[in-house]
Amino acid sequence: MQHLFRSTVLNVNLRDYTKEEVADWASCGDDLLHWKELLSQHHFIGAFDEQGKMAGFSSMNKEGYLHSMFVHKDMQGRGVATQLLSEVEKMAKAYGVTEITEITSEISLTAKPFFEQKGYKVVKSQKCRANQLELTNFVMCKRLF
Repeated sequence: MQHLFRSTVLNVNLRDYTKEEVADWASCGDDLLHWKELLSQHHFIGAFDEQGKMAGFSSMNKEGYLHSMFVHKDMQGRGVATQLLSEVEKMAKAYGVTEITEITSEISLTAKPFFEQKGYKVVKSQKCRANQLELTNFVMCKRLF
């Protein structure tokens, strides 16, 4: 997961962020303690290709917060993110997230069009600190019916 995260950010997100921004963002994945914390607080799922190589991963917590959605740079546009999103939305429903509550996430410039196509709405644009730099992303949400 750590390698896939870093590779995706450095290659895919370079379309919408500067080299300095993606390098700073990717460095957030270097902290193994942070990964352990994420794994203890979120339920992660992975997608794998025919050879058993990780194609992507996503996560959801019990409050309906979608923390992670990363697809391998070589698996972009092949339906991996759609499948992962479907699975984490099922997870949210199993946790009891209903139309009264919603799935929320902080979405990159790169992923924003994908999430909009899947029914997510922008709540606000914001600047979030990666490591040293502040990057633009979007708080987005989707009500589950």
